[in-house]
Amino acid sequence: MIWLMKLSGLFSAAMVMIVLAPALQSFPPAEAIRSSHLDFYLRLPVDTASSRSLNRFSFRKASTFRNAGQCGGGDSRLSGKFGVCDPNLVHVAITLDVEYLRGSVAAVNSILRNSLCPESVFFHFLVSDTSLEDFVRSTFPQLNFKVYYFDPETVRNLISTSVRQALEQPLNYARNYLAGLLESCVKKVIYLDSDLILVDDIRKLWTTNLGEWTIGAPEYCHANFSKYFTARFWSDERFFGTFAGRKPCYFNTGVMVIDLVKWRNGGYTEKIEWWMKLQKSNRIYELGSLPPFLLVFAGNVATIEHRWNQHGLGGDNVRGSCRDLHPGPTSLLHWSGSGKPWLRLDSKQPCPLDALWSPYDLYGNSG
Repeated sequence: MIWLMKLSGLFSAAMVMIVLAPALQSFPPAEAIRSSHLDFYLRLPVDTASSRSLNRFSFRKASTFRNAGQCGGGDSRLSGKFGVCDPNLVHVAITLDVEYLRGSVAAVNSILRNSLCPESVFFHFLVSDTSLEDFVRSTFPQLNFKVYYFDPETVRNLISTSVRQALEQPLNYARNYLAGLLESCVKKVIYLDSDLILVDDIRKLWTTNLGEWTIGAPEYCHANFSKYFTARFWSDERFFGTFAGRKPCYFNTGVMVIDLVKWRNGGYTEKIEWWMKLQKSNRIYELGSLPPFLLVFAGNVATIEHRWNQHGLGGDNVRGSCRDLHPGPTSLLHWSGSGKPWLRLDSKQPCPLDALWSPYDLYGNSG
């Protein structure tokens, strides 16, 4: 019986890869459950010397992709690197952290492999350890990128305990400071988490029209929005009154298109920080860096197709159970939740959908 179940799982994964183009719509978000006993499962086995232990990693060098004869709608510059202020660029921001480095590398690799013009994608890597820059250069020799140091002390005193210790790491909050970290000539950026892959051209997401709004993201209005805040929040009009005149819906902050000009002009970093300070004294939410974004932006978000964030593939915050695809097209697969594909693959207990992540993995002899 066991061998039959394993065979069935492998068959399901194969069928998914065959029909991936018309894949799915996103799952509703997993309900937050307080837990810490599985946090060790989220961490790669690194030395305490963090970045100095990168020799423990064995990543293969990424292939050089030249996916089209022309870039940027007729721009034929196929050699050399674009300057950060080049108007033809697609700007992507991702955090680099030793513990999630394998996921970040796979995400970058998936973007390059599925972009019509990978040369025109510029990566902005947010780090708390600048020695990771040498690692990026050796793994992606042709990559257009810049590394930005994010000081953990910026948010150390603003972070409250969360449902998982992993969600309390300062680098999770670096997205709040993109407008100040990136050059002023960068007017828009796509922010992506480290536990996802793209299976479509990222320029399609880049061309999203944000209209009057500062950020764009797939919204999930069927989700129980009240679950993201505590009873104390909903019992005090000083708190829940912030949603007056809005129709707030859940959105996942792991995939966002951000208008940095509007962000800077609106002072949104300070607005998010205000809610984080209030949280320290009033405990109005449980889920890390997400609720402040909901408090500031929910109901004022440019809607993006669900295909751009098939989230929840990592299961809930305790068990990390397997999830199935939902019907509909997909362009991005996101292993949010406690189960990460690289850890499940290494443990020889993968979920069927983890087979979609593994072709982009550059770690060791994988892939």
